[in-house]
Amino acid sequence: MRVDTTSAAFVSHMESLGTRAVIPCEAGAMVWRIWGEGPPLVLLHGASGSWTHWIRNVQPLAARFRVLVPDMPGYGDSDAPLEPHTADGLADLVASGVDALLPPPTSFDLAGFSFGGIIAGLLAARLSLRVRTLVLLGTGGLALGRTPTRPLLRIRSGMAPDEIRHVYRENLRTLMIASADKIDDLAVFLQIENLRRTRFRSGGIPESDSLLKTLPAIQARITSIWGSRDAFTGPHLEDCRRILASGQRDPDFRVIEGAGHWTPYEAADQVNAILIDMLR
Repeated sequence: MRVDTTSAAFVSHMESLGTRAVIPCEAGAMVWRIWGEGPPLVLLHGASGSWTHWIRNVQPLAARFRVLVPDMPGYGDSDAPLEPHTADGLADLVASGVDALLPPPTSFDLAGFSFGGIIAGLLAARLSLRVRTLVLLGTGGLALGRTPTRPLLRIRSGMAPDEIRHVYRENLRTLMIASADKIDDLAVFLQIENLRRTRFRSGGIPESDSLLKTLPAIQARITSIWGSRDAFTGPHLEDCRRILASGQRDPDFRVIEGAGHWTPYEAADQVNAILIDMLR
């Protein structure tokens, strides 16, 4: 399929504004991108993603923080972990990368989007008081079950490039971005590339209780950001609020009206402002 050279050039440009760190891990290497100076902020992407899930956030946040974003093992440019693929195993590998880039006892803030929120929660439990604030964005792992969505379109043999992009655009609208006018060529390009390079099998982890059962062990302040039209968690926002409020003295639970699941992209300006407010 013809490459979207404009979007590819934009991704390369954004990457060039930071630095790249390659950290040895269990089955090869984990690739991190780093921007800015200041208090460390680690961002974890979602399933079928990479650092580019945060492509509209890294530069605004780098004006205040040292922003560190991995391709988690099995995603993007990082090597796949050994099987079986589990949330705990992935969290252990990410923790080893954090320790290499932010040696103990360095403290930092941590944000995870979707599946990355589950891994962020497990990481926060492992690293205890080193994590100051944990921000969960549209995260799963709260045992809320699978929310019914309309069937995804499928790629068929012989489809023309424009037809293939149409399939990805419509599937983004079904699962990731609520407003059709926010699904631009860059979003489609990122989705195609991220899915193509995903090797970690997340399976039932997003619908599991992986994060729920870890919450009592997290000592960081827990905050969260949600889209009101999130295809996965939108119908369960009050359940999410109740679960995260348990044990929190002053829960900070923000809902972005009209936004879907991929809030760091669809509502980037709002997410950036909320993150800065939560972490200042």
